[in-house]
Amino acid sequence: MKNLKQFAVVFSLLVVVVFLSAGQAVAQGGVMEGVKSAMKAGSSKDLARNFSNVVELTLNGKEATSYSNTQAEFVMKNFFSKNTPVDFTYTHKGSSDKGQEYAIGSFTSKGGNYTVLVRTKDSKIQSMNFIKD
Repeated sequence: MKNLKQFAVVFSLLVVVVFLSAGQAVAQGGVMEGVKSAMKAGSSKDLARNFSNVVELTLNGKEATSYSNTQAEFVMKNFFSKNTPVDFTYTHKGSSDKGQEYAIGSFTSKGGNYTVLVRTKDSKIQSMNFIKD
């Protein structure tokens, strides 16, 4: 009887760990999909839902600047108003050994084309780099 209780506890803990791990993987994939749909729509509000507390943005080859998530939302709103989106697709996705997820995408707008590098950690956007093609 005692062995059965121990088995049940160990099994329950194992199930919890598996579900938490699966949820983490889905959440990370969800961030990149959220970025993709927000970029296609030109929605700074939807994009900001995925920002960490501090976001580093690099636009048009200028020096990277760190913003609060609220400031970054306004910067992206301004960017989208000048670069009305046409399409956004990923050309590469990956992750580091330290748990950072990254993606390289192609942003097509009426104002020109950009290569976009997105880096996330803990399912939140840490930085976005827009390089005009």
